[in-house]
Amino acid sequence: MNAVWTAARAAVRRRKLQTFVIFLVVLLSTSTVVVSLALLDAASAPFDRAFAQQKGAHAIAAYDPGKVTDAQLAGARTGVEAMSGPFGQVVLEPADDRPRPGPNGPMTVAGRAGPGGEVDQLNLWRGRWPSATGEIVLNETPQTEDFALQFIDEAKSVTLGGQAFTVVGWAHSMSGSADGWVTPEQMAALKPTGTQVLYRFTGDVSTKAAVDQRLAGVTTGLPAGALIAAQPYTVLKEQAAAQPGTYLPFFGTFGVLGLLVAVIIVGNVVSGAVVSGFRHIGVLKSIGFTPRQVVAVYLTMVTVPAMVAAVLGVVLGTMAAEPMLSDTFQGLGYGDAGVSAWVQIVTPLGVLALVLLAAMLPARRAHSLSAAEAISAGAAPRRGRGLRVQRKLSGTRLPRAVSLGLGLPFARPGRTALTMASLLLGVVTVTFAAGLSDSIIRVAEVGDLSGGDIAVRADPLGMGPVTTKTDAEVEQMLRGIPGAERVAVVVGREVTRLGDSEPILVNFARGDVAEMGYKDQVLEGRWIEAADEVVAPSQLLNERGLTIGEQLNLEIGGVRSTYTVVGETVRGFPGPDGLFAQWRTFDNTQPQDFFYQVQVTDGTDLDAYIAAVDAAEPGLDAWSNLGGNEFAIVVTTFSTVLGVLLATVAALGVLNTVALNVHDRRRDLGMLKSIGMTPRQVVTMTVTSMAALGVVGGIIGMPLGMAAHGVVVPLAADAAKIRLPDYVLQVWDPGTLALMALSGVLIAVVGALLPARRAARLTIASVLHNE
Repeated sequence: MNAVWTAARAAVRRRKLQTFVIFLVVLLSTSTVVVSLALLDAASAPFDRAFAQQKGAHAIAAYDPGKVTDAQLAGARTGVEAMSGPFGQVVLEPADDRPRPGPNGPMTVAGRAGPGGEVDQLNLWRGRWPSATGEIVLNETPQTEDFALQFIDEAKSVTLGGQAFTVVGWAHSMSGSADGWVTPEQMAALKPTGTQVLYRFTGDVSTKAAVDQRLAGVTTGLPAGALIAAQPYTVLKEQAAAQPGTYLPFFGTFGVLGLLVAVIIVGNVVSGAVVSGFRHIGVLKSIGFTPRQVVAVYLTMVTVPAMVAAVLGVVLGTMAAEPMLSDTFQGLGYGDAGVSAWVQIVTPLGVLALVLLAAMLPARRAHSLSAAEAISAGAAPRRGRGLRVQRKLSGTRLPRAVSLGLGLPFARPGRTALTMASLLLGVVTVTFAAGLSDSIIRVAEVGDLSGGDIAVRADPLGMGPVTTKTDAEVEQMLRGIPGAERVAVVVGREVTRLGDSEPILVNFARGDVAEMGYKDQVLEGRWIEAADEVVAPSQLLNERGLTIGEQLNLEIGGVRSTYTVVGETVRGFPGPDGLFAQWRTFDNTQPQDFFYQVQVTDGTDLDAYIAAVDAAEPGLDAWSNLGGNEFAIVVTTFSTVLGVLLATVAALGVLNTVALNVHDRRRDLGMLKSIGMTPRQVVTMTVTSMAALGVVGGIIGMPLGMAAHGVVVPLAADAAKIRLPDYVLQVWDPGTLALMALSGVLIAVVGALLPARRAARLTIASVLHNE
């Protein structure tokens, strides 16, 4: 083994270019695969782990206490593995909507004797459980930062439904069963409007339909109308998986492309090393190396840089994935959502296995050669196929350097095929990355096509100047500032949907909301026309499992109201998760409750309009809505970087091929120079040989990249629970397609230029001396 290691180490030092190419392609491939597998693991593992630990509820059911008794609910256990409850529950309005620790907006409060139980075991991570009247525990994810804990400890009381409660503890429910908990005796005094039961079912409950089926079995035999609403746990799980699931198709595609490029280039490098090193192989065998030892030399030559790159790739991939996972799961209470150990172990081992498999086939060629065959093959390389093609092309009107270059790829068809494949994948990557970036930018621009250019609101924390104007006066002022074209006013209220553990944001709007582009972006159904109708963004419909025509039972200001979903739109107001409803007046509204959006006429200076708002009313904050989108920035940045890197790796593959071709044809180059070929003609011949492959790669790779774009972007949209307008995918125009087709030529020329210039500088004397 010492002899094998010595020979392999010498080969690594001698073939610096090939070593660098292997290192870079394995580094890139490992990094992208780590990110992809980390996102795939994060799409379910953190939620499943925490859900199982706290025995989360498969379904949270809310019953009407006027139609069913606790005894009847306790006896309904068909298909039930475990049950907690019945608990009384009531929805209470907070005294104000200012930010504070714990839930904001209407709060679902349940009466429980303690945090334990067969189902939905609460994590009481701060304080204690309530034991007397007027005490409450609030639902909040565990906090570790000192400033967050200080903020929480200072929140010693909360006023709900007009009654003051002392906050004695903080707990977290993986099921989201309630926003706060009091003692059963306290709940009886609050006169509960609902009865909550938490279920864990037997059998398969992996889908919403399966949970609904189990729930139907439980409620069979109960009085009609007893079940008000129910929420399956799959809603929360899908929400947890949405963001990593959105990233996954993008990085998964880049990871697959990177692995394919790695396999192709490693195979090309080893094949070229074997062919160009025939004489070296013969020498090794003549001094006593066995065929297996010769194969081991070439595999070790590949493994050394690949192992270093794989380890560094795990580090880089982890560094890239953890910020995404942290942003995705921050505040969700799922525990550590970092890159799993199995991802960090399996990825480098898998990539190294692929590298060795790619190297094994060409390395075995060295195994079968005898010492005499290897030495004679190294001294007299075959070149007949390329020469025949060059002779045929010499009869055309092409310049002689061009015709010679077009024939070169036929001299080594195996090497040419591998180079063509790497070029093709380079074009696929560039095309996919360009289309992806354009589509993501268009998704971000959806916000510019609907909604206001400028947002205006009073300071929500109430720490600055307080506006003295009424809501109507502010709207009139905004319309009166030069440049204003449309103004919309919204009051957002988080309201409770009966049976749903999470409140729904309803935006009660007036003014020019429909004319701001929202009405034009209705994907299905129609715009609101009556006071009991709402329009929902597609993300909210998918996350909550709602459909057009479905009725929502909402508690608004302590009054139960029924709304019908009449339409689906691209985005909400002002974010992706708010329903649209007609204007409604609320008691005790504060200036910070009103949110204004302004669309300006074309050519209006946004900064000047914002300055005019500040001057007219210092108690209002105004800002531009036309800003960057974090998701768009992340995806476009990564796609651009990965696209450029993979294209660079493909160019390095071309560089390796040209370097090997030059090495194999040194005698031919010397002969051509001796009969008058100039250095410029040498460069032209060498670059043409690869540019021809770039043309073919561009023609084939461009439609493949377009197809990948057409598949991956809708997959990401499905993961994000949104529907995309058709124009988001219609990013291709003749100019862009021409650039994508030419990208293959550009990659080939960039990769071929350096070794071509080195070949042009070869002197006749140096070539003949080497011979």
